[in-house]
Order: sequence, then C-alpha cells, then structure tokens
Amino acid sequence: MRILIVEDEVRAAAYLRQGLSEAGFSVEVAHDGVEGEHLALTQAFDLLILDVMLPGRSGWEILASVRRMSQTPVLFLTARDRVEDRVRGLEAGADDYLVKPFAFSELLARVRTLLRRRPQAEPDVLRVADLELDLARHKAWRGGVRVTLTAKEMALLALFMRRRGEVLSRTLIAEQVWDMHFDSDTNVVDVAVRRLRAKIDEPFELKLIHTLRGVGYVLEAGREN
Repeated sequence: MRILIVEDEVRAAAYLRQGLSEAGFSVEVAHDGVEGEHLALTQAFDLLILDVMLPGRSGWEILASVRRMSQTPVLFLTARDRVEDRVRGLEAGADDYLVKPFAFSELLARVRTLLRRRPQAEPDVLRVADLELDLARHKAWRGGVRVTLTAKEMALLALFMRRRGEVLSRTLIAEQVWDMHFDSDTNVVDVAVRRLRAKIDEPFELKLIHTLRGVGYVLEAGREN
C-alpha cells in the first residue's frame, strides 16, 4: 500500500518514512504543500499523512483539493493541538487527527485502522431521487433532462450528493468548494446554493436542497423546506 507524507520538517519526514517503510508500506514524501498537493492529485495513494502548516499550500487546502476528487483516507499529523483545529480538520473531511509529539506505535495503529476501513471506489455516477451527476463526464441530469452547470456548481452539487442527508455548514462548503475560510459578511455560499437550486430544484415538484436556518444546507429527498 502506498502512503504519501507531506511534512516540511526533514528529520520528521525521514523518521516517518523509515518507520512506515519498515512496517511494509511504500512511502512517498513531499516537503512542501505545492508538491504534496500535486502528488496527491496526480498519483494513486492509499493514505495521506498531512501536516497543517506547510510552505506553499496548507494541509487544510490540500485536504479540500483532495476531497473534491476522492475519498482517500487523510490523517493530519501536526503540532496544532487546539480543539478548534481538531474539529476543523475532522469536519473538513479528515479521517483522523494526531498531535505531535506522538508515539510511533500509536501512529502505526491509526494508519492500519484507516487502511482497513478505507472506502470503496466511488461510482462514476451519483444518484439521488431523479437527479444524476456523471463525475467522469462532468454532466448532470434531473428527471432525464440535461442541466447545464458551471464548474463551481458541479463541485457544489458533487459535495451535496456525496454527503446526502448530512447537514453541511457554510464554513465547510466554503472550504471544500472555494478553498476559503467562510466570512460571515460574505454571501458567496448562499448565492451559489440559490443558483444551483434554480437549476435543479425550481423546475421540479420534488425539492432536494433544503435550508436549515442558522445551520446550513442538506441535500435529501423527502424533507420539507
């Protein structure tokens, strides 16, 4: 199994590479966020181990880019030990969060656990009720009718459909779709959701995207707005 480590501390990266290699894994290392993101998006890995604070691109940004394309397991390994950071990482789509300094035996146990439960390959076509999204061809249909979407609308719809039935906060949506921290004075998320609804919901009797006031949005069939 292949593991990508994105860690800017050379000694720490070497230590991780040696330990995981001795445990039988094939290990690739990147020492900055730009190289790490490029490798994560262009090569196949079974697990990503990311630091948060990296030159070029942060671990948060790499995670957001990866989650738009795959569900590859991600383990944050970082000195940032605040509860807020752990919550942010997990809510953004990380599978685990381990704080430095750490015992290698614990890291190895977490790595093996994540690899045992890694998700199955994502289907090419996502379906919710009569809504279909073809990820490979970048096309969408509602009730058999083609719906033309922009690139951001496609990314937003894919996020909703992958996490159907889950209430998504504006902060999470902004991070996953726009690579940005949500500012309460910015209405970019609400505007994008409104435009997406106009295309996939308004022409149809069954509404799929629902608002939970003060919480966020959820895509689900059979829920009242």
